[in-house]
Amino acid sequence: MPTAGKAALRQQLLATRRSVADDVRADEARALTGHIRALVSSGGTVCAYVPVGAEPGSIEMLDALLRGGGRVLLPVARTDADDTPLELQWGEYRPGRLVAGRFGLLEPAEPWLPPSALAEADLVLVPALAVDRAGVRLGRGRGFYDRSLGRRDPQARLVAVVRDEELVDELPCEPHDVRMTHALTPGRGLVPLGE
Repeated sequence: MPTAGKAALRQQLLATRRSVADDVRADEARALTGHIRALVSSGGTVCAYVPVGAEPGSIEMLDALLRGGGRVLLPVARTDADDTPLELQWGEYRPGRLVAGRFGLLEPAEPWLPPSALAEADLVLVPALAVDRAGVRLGRGRGFYDRSLGRRDPQARLVAVVRDEELVDELPCEPHDVRMTHALTPGRGLVPLGE
């Protein structure tokens, strides 16, 4: 599908997310946090993200990952001088020590780890506007994750975190899209994709 079609789909999905009542969003965040506990292995590394705006998830979800005994890495998004997205850097999550970053994001404080730190994770939680049953993820369109996920451990679970309605039958796919192995939704929990 042409980029213009994906842009329209993004706008539609974002508008739908913004229309969700705060209490529903809070209930969904609690449900996601409950599901997270079963995904963490003690001593493992998890790459996650800090939700922004109406994105599914919460800081409590990150805290649950830490309580599960894992090391939690969060993305640091940067661009080059031409505003082209670079591969994500990573920083360790420390409760209460997030700082304001670009694009309205909260990020871990320095020091940051190089893009290759992603390879240490056995679980990668990825923000998404939607994901389909084949694992095609629709992000916000800048390409930070598609540029970065090639560095993952091939055995790592790539989990798109979405609302139940955002797990759809089919999305437009382009050759550079990295497919997710699972979706995590408030109502369904962890859902295998691409099978």
